[in-house]
Amino acid sequence: MYKRSYNNHSNRNQSRGNSFPQRRPSRKLDVRLFIQKAVEQAPVIETSESQSAFTDYNFTEKLQRNIADRGFTTPTPIQQQALPHLLEGRDVIGIANTGTGKTAAFLLPLINKAYLDRNERILIVTPTRELAMQIVDEFYEFTHGMNLDAVLCIGGADIHRQEKKLYHRPHFVIGTPGRLKDLIQRRKLDLMLFRSIVLDEVDMMVDIGFLRDVEQIISLLPQKRHSLFFSATVSDKTKSILNRFVNNPVTVSVKMQNTSANVEQDIVRVNGSRKKEDLLHDLLIQEGFDKVLIFGRTKWGIEKLGRLLADRGFQAASIHGNKTQGQRHRALEQFKQNEVKILLATDVASRGLDIDNVTHVINYDAPESYDDYVHRIGRTGRADKKGVALTFVE
Repeated sequence: MYKRSYNNHSNRNQSRGNSFPQRRPSRKLDVRLFIQKAVEQAPVIETSESQSAFTDYNFTEKLQRNIADRGFTTPTPIQQQALPHLLEGRDVIGIANTGTGKTAAFLLPLINKAYLDRNERILIVTPTRELAMQIVDEFYEFTHGMNLDAVLCIGGADIHRQEKKLYHRPHFVIGTPGRLKDLIQRRKLDLMLFRSIVLDEVDMMVDIGFLRDVEQIISLLPQKRHSLFFSATVSDKTKSILNRFVNNPVTVSVKMQNTSANVEQDIVRVNGSRKKEDLLHDLLIQEGFDKVLIFGRTKWGIEKLGRLLADRGFQAASIHGNKTQGQRHRALEQFKQNEVKILLATDVASRGLDIDNVTHVINYDAPESYDDYVHRIGRTGRADKKGVALTFVE
C-alpha cells in the first residue's frame, strides 16, 4: 500500500498550511473495495463483428469526412450496437458507462438526420454543465462544413443570449434540466417542435435531484418522436422515466466491469502521526504524478484545499457548485491543456468529465457510495492506458 512509502520520510521544511475539518461519509465503505492491482489486458482478438468500420454506415459524405478527420475508423462496442438501430429511427435504450463512446453513438445518426432534413430539431438533456459543454464541442467537431448549429442552454451563462439563439431555431438544443425548464417557463423553448430527444446519463440526473424536472420535460414532448435513453444503471426511479419516454425500444448494453482493470487501486492510511495534507503533499511531489484529479466531498473543503496547495507552490484549479460557469470552464481547460497539473472537484461538479491522460485520481475524502467511487476512478485508466487511484482512509 502507498502508506509504506512514507514510513521513512522525515518532516520536510516546506511551509505547512493549517489543517481543516474532514467530514466522514455517512456510511463507511469497506476499505478493501479501494484496493485492486491493475492487470495486463489480454490482446483483443478481432471477430468479424468487431471489424466493422464507420465507412460501413450510411452517413453522408461530409459527415464521413469529418469522422475520418477526427481519426475515427472503428466504432466502439456501444457505437457498433446502437448505430444501426438509430439510423433506422428506432428508440434506443443504451446501458453504458461513461467513456465508452456513447456521445458519438447518438450524435452521429442525429447529425446525419439533421443534415438531410433541415427542419429536424433535436433536444439533448444532460445532468451537468460540463457534460453539456463537451457534447457541444463534439457536435462542432463532427459538423465542420455542414452548416448545422447548436445552442448550449445551461445555468451560469447568460440566459438572454441563449434566448436570442433559440429564436433562430437551431438544429440542436443541448442543455441541463434546470435551465431548459427556465426557458420553457419564459416561453422561449417549445418542446413540441422537437422530434428527436436524448436523455443522457439519466442515472446521474436522478442522483442529483432532477427527477421531477425530467418528468416535466417528457410531459411536454410530442407523442410521435425519436427517443434515445442512455444511462449507466436503471434504478426504480429511472424506470419511471424510461416507461414514459421510449416506445418499442431496442436495448443495447455495453456495461463494463465496475472498475477498470487498467487502474491500480490502493489506499493511503491517515493516522495521528502525520497530517492529511502533508501526506497529499508528499504524493504530489513524487515522479509520475503528472496529471492529478483530486476529489473532495464539499465545496468548502475543495476550495480550502486548493488554496492550501497554491500556498505550497502547486499549480491547481478547482470546480464545484460555487464557481461560476466561466470559472469552471477555465479550470477545466487549464487542466485539459496541461496548464495546471492538478484539478480539484466535488462529485456533482465532476459528472461527465472526459479528460485525456489523467495519471492519478486521489480520493482526498472517501466517497459516499461505491457507485461514486467507480465514477471517480473512471476518470483515469481510459483508452487502454494505465492509471492509479488512491483513497485516503482513516
